[in-house]
Amino acid sequence: MQTWESDFARAVRSPDWAVPHGVTSYNSDTPQQRFAIYRNNVMVGLVSALEARFPATRKIAGEDFFKGAAKLFAATQPPGSPLMMFYGDEFPAFLADFEPAREVPYLADVARLEAARTRACHAADAKTLTPAALSGGLPDALAGMGFILHPSVEIVASDYPIVTIWAMNSGEIDLAPITDWRGEDALVSRPGFDVAVRRLPPGAKTFLQGLGTGTALGSAAQAAFAENPGFDLVANLAALFASLAIEITNEPFKVPLP
Repeated sequence: MQTWESDFARAVRSPDWAVPHGVTSYNSDTPQQRFAIYRNNVMVGLVSALEARFPATRKIAGEDFFKGAAKLFAATQPPGSPLMMFYGDEFPAFLADFEPAREVPYLADVARLEAARTRACHAADAKTLTPAALSGGLPDALAGMGFILHPSVEIVASDYPIVTIWAMNSGEIDLAPITDWRGEDALVSRPGFDVAVRRLPPGAKTFLQGLGTGTALGSAAQAAFAENPGFDLVANLAALFASLAIEITNEPFKVPLP
């Protein structure tokens, strides 16, 4: 249903859209020029929000390409919340379908990683589990336990080495040729004050996704072993205790994992 408000919102984002009927300016009967200034300020604000949230994506794409893509996205995707740090959750999907970005096939996955970092940064706080909490437990009992993952945890899986690409383009590591173009799965979390991005070892994605959907520890480990015989349970448990699980539970607990 078309309303004056929807017409106004459309006109603000679309330079070819007419100034909505009823809009006036205090010193002119033709407010087109002033409305154009307002429209430009809105678009600049939306593009700036995307630039702030996706700096590595912007660096990879180049400033002109990124701004062009961001303007097209903003023209069809208005903010759904006044919290602008979350604006652009749909931007990675937009890039995945954006024909000019097909020459950089990993660009959308890097954007997905950066979007996950923002959500992790603003996720709820929770106390993490330590190995001491499980000391003395019998192996059979541990295998049957379930774990609640930290609210900030997300896994971003990719057919490309996105952790390495993101790290090089965010200043985490120096730029260098990538000789191994195998896919990488990124673990994004914020158990304390800082968001961390880690490259998951083989089998870890399946293990953590199992725990995140309420699967008991033993069953999650079996699924990881079945997928990759080189799965290192001890190493993954160490990472789990350090930053992922917050409490033991007998009830399934599901977190949003891709």
